[in-house]
Amino acid sequence: MSTRVVLIRAINVGGAKLPMADLRTMATELGATEVSTYIASGNLICCPPGQPGDFDRALEQAITKRFGYFREVISRSRDELVRALDAHPFEIVDAKYSYVYCLTGKPEPDKVDAFAERSFGSDEFRVIGDDLHIRYADGAGVSKLTAPVIAKGLGVQATGRNLKTIGQLIELADD
Repeated sequence: MSTRVVLIRAINVGGAKLPMADLRTMATELGATEVSTYIASGNLICCPPGQPGDFDRALEQAITKRFGYFREVISRSRDELVRALDAHPFEIVDAKYSYVYCLTGKPEPDKVDAFAERSFGSDEFRVIGDDLHIRYADGAGVSKLTAPVIAKGLGVQATGRNLKTIGQLIELADD
């Protein structure tokens, strides 16, 4: 089993409460080892059993069963996160304004092209593989480039973390 960083979309916002202790318990019940969480926004570091996609789907089902709502689970290896961080195409003025959105899959090229034609003020964005990179001009909280807009535009769900958080998750996956 190798370490994975497991990201859960839209946790502890909009009424979708998921205590991190419960998340750790569910992951352990599903057979994961070396389980830990980072901040209360759906970041799980663990060594899941079997194939990563299988664990992701099982965790989605466990969350739905226990809490009554569905949230996408997207996992990446430490090396995949390092590559995403290294591929960030924008100048990093402030890490809290630069994000990687991990996508549930690689979007169709026509969706990527159409999305790239859109303007979101001074926010910059680019799809690279199964990640969307964004540099928000004034922060994610005031941008019109939101998770629902991304999902509709690219045809896949996503969950974003700023580069500071991505860096911390990489460090935690090293331990």
